[in-house]
Amino acid sequence: MSYIEVKKVTTSFDKEIDSIASDKSISHRCAIFSLLSDKPSYIKNYLQAEDTLNSLNIVKLLGSKIENDGKNVTITPPKELKEPPHILDCGNSGTAIRLFMGFLSSLNGFFVLHGDEYLARRPMKRVANPLRSIGAKIDGREEGNLSPLSIRGGELEGFRYESPIASAQVKSAMILAALRAKAPSFYKENELSRDHTERMLKGMGANIDKDDEYIKISPLDDFLNPLDIEVPSDPSSGFFFAVLAAIHKNSSVTIKNTTLNSTRVEAYKVLQKMGAKVEFIEKDNRYEPIGDIKVTGAKLKAVEVSENISWLIDELPALAIAMAVAEGKSVVRQAKELRVKESDRISTVVDNLKLCGIDVVEFEDGYEITGGELKSATIDSYGDHRIAMSFLIAGTLANMKVEDVECIKTSFPNFVEILNSFCEVKSGD
Repeated sequence: MSYIEVKKVTTSFDKEIDSIASDKSISHRCAIFSLLSDKPSYIKNYLQAEDTLNSLNIVKLLGSKIENDGKNVTITPPKELKEPPHILDCGNSGTAIRLFMGFLSSLNGFFVLHGDEYLARRPMKRVANPLRSIGAKIDGREEGNLSPLSIRGGELEGFRYESPIASAQVKSAMILAALRAKAPSFYKENELSRDHTERMLKGMGANIDKDDEYIKISPLDDFLNPLDIEVPSDPSSGFFFAVLAAIHKNSSVTIKNTTLNSTRVEAYKVLQKMGAKVEFIEKDNRYEPIGDIKVTGAKLKAVEVSENISWLIDELPALAIAMAVAEGKSVVRQAKELRVKESDRISTVVDNLKLCGIDVVEFEDGYEITGGELKSATIDSYGDHRIAMSFLIAGTLANMKVEDVECIKTSFPNFVEILNSFCEVKSGD
């Protein structure tokens, strides 16, 4: 089993990072949304990670021509999307499989979506059931809850749907299905989840409006405009190094050219509440607000996190490292969604922090962390890239060994290279 060992940082630092991985969420959407146009889409700075390359391959299997120079991608869609002869491999990506479920449900043909052993354990009924309610034909293991999933695409009904959870993946799947429905559709969520899908589709010319309650999606009467976009750096990936700065007093990190979308920087605002100095420096605002984020470490204090959970759900494992060294008891609640990520992130965070000598109480929907001193430990990532990277950041305070780290390549291929610029890193099998 592959592992990485990290030695603790012994000196202060002030670094700019301009090589954070491109935004994973936006890259997946660029690949899928290109299929809604009849002209080539140009995507600069596309994330060259396993999961997003899998999405490109699915788009290719549906008939598109892909040109990829290792940084920039051109996607030329076919005149008519075709029924592929192969299973569509989504790798480790819940975003990919759930968005493709929505997209393919309204496309004539038969499709099978699957992924790796970890994705095969993740629940899919949260998307399958609302899609079935409007006429989608979806089946799979456990009555369509687990992949592989078969989809017999066809015409769908317009809908008025109130989601019981705030999930950008569920919302995006339903919006994609609504674009080919018979009538206008209305989608409501109990709190605003990440809104890249609405922003990008509106930028391509889709008729999507929002009032105080519902998102209204009008069916397409023609192809959308192609994308011409530069994918910004991923603030979720950058957040690992934001935490690195926050837990080292008088040290700072500047994350360059990242999206400043309010639904993506909530975790940075939590670091602010904990006492870290955080500056947002906007430079552009065309498709998305884009700029730099500078984080400077300080003495951290405990915080309670129970609101806007969907805006920072992916960053909670890294945030737990900051909580582990903050003064007082930090609490995370309303975060049951963590249990259905690449691992059960409530259990994996709790179990691994305990190995590091931190007092943690587990709740069904979160945990309570009493700040203390991190101790050296050997950590099991459980095949979860965010758990692996979070505890490697913890290793900069106390030497850590993290096992099962191949998963890091699925989302942040150069993470270890960047981390190595701060401290000594050793890899092995």
